[in-house]
Amino acid sequence: MKTIVFDIDGTICFNGQTIPEPIIQALDHVISKGADVIFASARPIRDLLPVLPQHLHHHSLIGGNGSLIQQEGKITHAVSFDPAAANQLSELLDQYQAHYLADSPWDYAYRGPDNHPILERVDPNKLAKRVMREQLSSLVKLLILHADDMDGLEQELSGLPIVIHRHRHEQALDISPPGIHKWSALQKLGVSPGQFIAFGNDANDVTMFQHAGEAVMIGEHEMLIDLATSAIPIDDDYIERISEKITMLG
Repeated sequence: MKTIVFDIDGTICFNGQTIPEPIIQALDHVISKGADVIFASARPIRDLLPVLPQHLHHHSLIGGNGSLIQQEGKITHAVSFDPAAANQLSELLDQYQAHYLADSPWDYAYRGPDNHPILERVDPNKLAKRVMREQLSSLVKLLILHADDMDGLEQELSGLPIVIHRHRHEQALDISPPGIHKWSALQKLGVSPGQFIAFGNDANDVTMFQHAGEAVMIGEHEMLIDLATSAIPIDDDYIERISEKITMLG
């Protein structure tokens, strides 16, 4: 059985809300041929579900860059920051007057302007509760959107036991617990190195590409170029080319 792992935003979803129909048809094709399809996103599971068609929800889903795993509709793994690190993060958020999105395995806390674009992607189906940061059951992912001194904050964060991703074209800092990334989650799902195909477009896909038998880069990212075995540029017919590439794998 082929295992194919898809990042979501910027890889098969380009408006933050839906996957183009030709790509859905291509996914359905490879699944009908027996492929094991896994979706791996920086989004928490809560915000990943609305992007996927209902008939794909039973597939294995990786959220929070690897901190969350859902199988057959149930969250089976959730890795949180340890209490000491969570407390340090909390202190730094206040010290630098940071705007942020903080996620527990399901609920979330947000501080920032009410018109920030990120809110369009947070819990669109109203599946969770927005609570105060201290009310979160645990912290599995933190997205820092803005701070009084972003460089100073990043420098202080670099001394903590955490994983930091800075996404392309964004100033936001995407923070996960130590040792957590998409490849760590794939290992928990029983995926072996070299035995899967990865589709991705950004820095948080590096660990997938490092261990994939085949790695397909969508667009261009300096951290993925040397790891990719093929690339599909974002041009006039990129959706068609991505769909054709997926269909070929079936």
